[in-house]
Amino acid sequence: MTLLEAAEGVEYIVKDIVTNDEELNAFLFSLGCYSGEPITVIAHKRGSCVVSIKDARYNIDKDLAEAISV
Repeated sequence: MTLLEAAEGVEYIVKDIVTNDEELNAFLFSLGCYSGEPITVIAHKRGSCVVSIKDARYNIDKDLAEAISV
């Protein structure tokens, strides 16, 4: 399941980052989003997601949300 399909307010564990883009992987890693880390979807907004990672909130677009499997 990707973050776009995830329910709001439920804590999930990141299983994998599905992308061939090394720059995207590095960006998500810098946010603290990598395999084994907890992530919570706060809200779905017009194709994007507001997520909580390590006590910080981020608005990620559809492409990033589809790359993160939980």
